[in-house]
Amino acid sequence: MEHNKIILGLIAGLFLGMPLYAHFQMILPSANIVEDQKSATINLELLFCHPFEQQMLNMVKPIQFGVLINGEKKDNLLGMISEKKIDGLSAWSGSYKIKQPGDYVFFVEPAPYWEPAEEKFIVHYTKTVVNGFGLQSGWDAEIGLETEIIPLTRPYGLYAGNVFSGLVKVNGKPAPFTDVEVEYYNIDKRYTAPMEPYITQVIKTDAQGVFVYAMPKPGWWGFAALSERETKLLNKQDNKEYPVEIGAVIWVRCEEMK
Repeated sequence: MEHNKIILGLIAGLFLGMPLYAHFQMILPSANIVEDQKSATINLELLFCHPFEQQMLNMVKPIQFGVLINGEKKDNLLGMISEKKIDGLSAWSGSYKIKQPGDYVFFVEPAPYWEPAEEKFIVHYTKTVVNGFGLQSGWDAEIGLETEIIPLTRPYGLYAGNVFSGLVKVNGKPAPFTDVEVEYYNIDKRYTAPMEPYITQVIKTDAQGVFVYAMPKPGWWGFAALSERETKLLNKQDNKEYPVEIGAVIWVRCEEMK
């Protein structure tokens, strides 16, 4: 028992010396606007990572993965994804064919992730929207997740410099004055942050649960509204209960105007 305490203390000491980057669950489609039947099949990547630093985290198979089509039809896509390894850690991917005009809201509920450095579990309910063949119908539809960002700005067809706004809900109700972490998916580490606070920017929702952010660069931007679940979760490793961070996440892409 004493030996285990020493090991745990050493591990905790190691974590104290490391920067705590923001965690982001991701859904990355190969295209967020589909206009041609020839390119109607898109690839979907499910990752758990530190997006700006491009550091992967291990992701076990999610609890649910699906799509809401035109705000009406919900399909279960859990059976279409397969495991892949990135830097020796698990991620998931699959392909999906856009068959009809309208908006496709892809969503994932991951299994709880234990973060020893913060002594809590993390569950990030994540969405992204793909438009099919020009019909703009359902991009603001609600999935009905435990916590969710409802876009108030159409989440596609955006330029760098445009603002994105969203309404954060927890258990179906607006979440006022909630922290929203914002991070850029920094492919190939093309950008370098001058100091650590630039990696993850933080804004708050207003009294109605609404946030607004202007995206300065083209690419994928993640918005994670963070709350704490009222109930705790048992950690089977030490048989203790710990808090659960629930995140409402949405990924939005903007392009450079040319």
